[in-house]
Amino acid sequence: MRIEIAPGVRLFVDVEGPSLVPDGPALREKPTLLLLHGGPGYDHSGFKPAFSALADVAQIVYVDHRGHGRSDRRPAAEWTLDTFADDVVRLCDALGIVKPIVLGQSFGGFVAQRYIARHPAHPAKVVLSSTSPHMALPRKLAMFERLGGAEARRVAEAFWTRPCAATWGPYNAVCKQHYNTQPQPAEAGQRTIYNEDILFTSAGGEQQTMDLLPGLAHAQCPVLVLAGDADPVCPLEDALDIAGALPPQWMRFHRFANVGHGAWRDDPVAAFAVLRAFITAP
Repeated sequence: MRIEIAPGVRLFVDVEGPSLVPDGPALREKPTLLLLHGGPGYDHSGFKPAFSALADVAQIVYVDHRGHGRSDRRPAAEWTLDTFADDVVRLCDALGIVKPIVLGQSFGGFVAQRYIARHPAHPAKVVLSSTSPHMALPRKLAMFERLGGAEARRVAEAFWTRPCAATWGPYNAVCKQHYNTQPQPAEAGQRTIYNEDILFTSAGGEQQTMDLLPGLAHAQCPVLVLAGDADPVCPLEDALDIAGALPPQWMRFHRFANVGHGAWRDDPVAAFAVLRAFITAP
């Protein structure tokens, strides 16, 4: 379904599970887990069906960012982290969601970091999964070279310094295979609706100069940072920077061994155990 969050702005939303569930003589309210997908230019489908594993402990809300996937197309001037972060609040207002648990994966983690900075009192908890606070291109290139040799480094450098159709094709062919340590189903990518205009605009613009670390000091709730030690595009060192910038009383950190981009893709048992414990913790 499409939900209007502002005049003329509709986001695609899919909701899994009820908020209120029978519990003896009463109805118990489950927390709402709001999932912010990666990209930019992708959609929410990468979370499905894996995140159904958490439907017993949380109502799950899948959303396509403004201009992405099945959401309405919007002008390029709106493709900013500030806008996407504010959309989290707008969507929650439209749906009547109070104190969500917000999980941002990769690019969705950029959005979640800006959300922490701009709306620190809004969430109950935040999960920053396989994400970065800045470009830190040398780290990316070193990881791609470690995993795929000189060619992977060369192709990664070409794309991240000049994101466009000409560099994206080789990057997909050479570098994407190193994102994860376990084989990923081909049909997962086939289900995705891409908006490459957003990808090239964001990767070639705001992502080149962003520094999300200062805003993390505003956090007012538990923030779980998840990172794989074999992630080339959002390397472990980036996650450590995020952890170091969060207020110590709110920071939670989990490192996954031999795991790449999106821990649930390579080690779902461990990843969902960590997420389940975080969601259900008082």
